[in-house]
Amino acid sequence: MIYSATMVVSAFVLTFRWLSYLENRDPVIYVSAMVLVGALSAMLLSAVARLRKIEVEIENKERSLRINIQGVEDGMDRKLDLITEENRATMRELTGRLYR
Repeated sequence: MIYSATMVVSAFVLTFRWLSYLENRDPVIYVSAMVLVGALSAMLLSAVARLRKIEVEIENKERSLRINIQGVEDGMDRKLDLITEENRATMRELTGRLYR
């Protein structure tokens, strides 16, 4: 916001000095220069706001993706533990049959 105000004021001063040098005192030129620079600063502020919004959306999606990956990882761990336990039971049963 400070930079936007600085841009508008500097555009006014620059236009004023430049037109004073050329001996042209048309107020429409001063106003149009201020509006032009004001629109430029508003456009820049709008772009910054959009980028911040996109950044927040990306962070939220990243967070939800991490949570989903953690859930899949936990599910895979449970399944792997179950399969490992079943394999151990089967191996115990087979070794028990070999010794009989």
